[in-house]
Amino acid sequence: MAEAFRENRLSRLRLWGATAPLVLALAALVFGLDQTHKWWMLHIYGIETKGEVLLTPFFSLVMAWNYGVSYGLLKTDAQIWLIGGSLIICTGLWIWACRSETVLPAAALALVIGGALSNAFDRVIYGAVADFFHFFVGDFSWYVFNLADVAIVAGVGLLLYDSFRHRQSHGNA
Repeated sequence: MAEAFRENRLSRLRLWGATAPLVLALAALVFGLDQTHKWWMLHIYGIETKGEVLLTPFFSLVMAWNYGVSYGLLKTDAQIWLIGGSLIICTGLWIWACRSETVLPAAALALVIGGALSNAFDRVIYGAVADFFHFFVGDFSWYVFNLADVAIVAGVGLLLYDSFRHRQSHGNA
């Protein structure tokens, strides 16, 4: 009886839905892969002592600590604000994902949630986000990023794709 009451209350708040297990599993997978990769790069590979490791003429591994948000913007020593903001945003994305009726947007939101939580975890543990991947062409240099950032960008891309696909299927192009 208590279980049914709790389940009904969660359903009303929409904190759990049909896609919630997928979102939870995929977000946990992204979080786990990113944190495992960061641990390996920092503690096994030792990227901090290696400096830049050129892998191709346009891609290298480097160690960069990001004290800001995307692209290093809004750098701050008060990481607690960025951690809190991430948690609030992830809560909103979780509710959105639980209300999703189809798999694609739920999976996309899971990628964003997993990546954002992993970067927030870095801020808790290290005081900044660990970034390693660097693309460049000649004098043009792309920002340094990590697997969590890749998941976030992929998730946003999938959300955009889904929104355009949804518009076209309803003739609202």
